[in-house]
Amino acid sequence: MSYDEELAERVRDAVNEAAGDHASREIKMFGGLCWTVNTHMAVGCGDDDLMVHVGTDGIDDALARGARRATMGERTMGGVVLVSAADLPDDASLRAWVAPAVERAVARPPKPPKSPRPPGVSPG
Repeated sequence: MSYDEELAERVRDAVNEAAGDHASREIKMFGGLCWTVNTHMAVGCGDDDLMVHVGTDGIDDALARGARRATMGERTMGGVVLVSAADLPDDASLRAWVAPAVERAVARPPKPPKSPRPPGVSPG
């Protein structure tokens, strides 16, 4: 998966604006980009889509607004939708998706730091 550089720049600006003083982090993931705020995933971009964490309670509203369910392989990702970049023609339309996702991440308590694994120990 690749990502649209122009969309990524617009998302970066929208996340920084919405996050304000809250810590945000940009992470390369699966060939795309993901932004976390307050240690929680808020949005991402891959291919020509904005990936938005809306929560399971926000799925129906997001689908009614034109998003589609996000899938990874055969699995539907719970609480996450995709919005086509074509449906985000201006900054206001992008912020309408990004700001609530950032607010959702800010409202949750930060995740505790992961404890480091001893050398040579694999996960799982």
